[in-house]
Amino acid sequence: MIVVATADFEVYHDVVGELRDRGVAFTTVEPGDDLPDETAVVVTGRGESEALADEGVEGVHVVEAEPDAPRRAVEAALAYLRGGEGRTVVGVDPGRKPGIAVLAGDVVVAAFQVPASDAAAVVRDEVAGEADAVVRVGDGARREGAKIIGGLQDVRVELVDETGTTPYLGTGARGMGDVLAAVNIARSEGEVVESREFEPTAGEIQRVKDRSRELSPDNRAVDTALARRVARGELDVETALAEHRANDDDATAADTDGRAEETDDG
Repeated sequence: MIVVATADFEVYHDVVGELRDRGVAFTTVEPGDDLPDETAVVVTGRGESEALADEGVEGVHVVEAEPDAPRRAVEAALAYLRGGEGRTVVGVDPGRKPGIAVLAGDVVVAAFQVPASDAAAVVRDEVAGEADAVVRVGDGARREGAKIIGGLQDVRVELVDETGTTPYLGTGARGMGDVLAAVNIARSEGEVVESREFEPTAGEIQRVKDRSRELSPDNRAVDTALARRVARGELDVETALAEHRANDDDATAADTDGRAEETDDG
């Protein structure tokens, strides 16, 4: 059983809310009161675990909840109850809306599907404070994967062969493929990397040019250099168009100035 024992009202309120939302059986006691015999995990506030130790509590796992991270504390408590206590492993199935799965040992404690631009920040939040955490990123969707890996520092990152990680989706499971693939990626060891080089193909560069022409009000297509930067994820198409337009304006101004100087010299 999970027992919540804290004098911190914010921690108490948020942890109890998380437990209720998940339909988890729990009870609460005042700090210093005797714990029920069936207690397996106690969730308490920051610094309050020392008081529990002073009371001689033995054989009970203690989780300290931070005021702004009740979900993390509840996940740690549930992972312990399920025998899944262990290192935090995050699996990422990259793409336009990457699937992200967070495991504590063998237990899935959280899952997300977010825009690619938010993926690295979500992963950083999930591994914050976890010294031995590992992030495993699938090797598909090269551009998005490279950007996610580039957004992760001071954490072990592994690049995983994602072949066969997306399971068959039966009736009612539509839309869950990326998240389930992320779970399988998290459970597969990969090659440790610090970054991922990504050189876009000629076809990917051409698609950027075509897209820029579609978005441009003056039927403008960006040049190859800018298209390559977009394909690498360094720029978005709108920024590339603005830069291309500014380069043309600068060239026009320089040409005008040059002609004016020639006229003056004549």
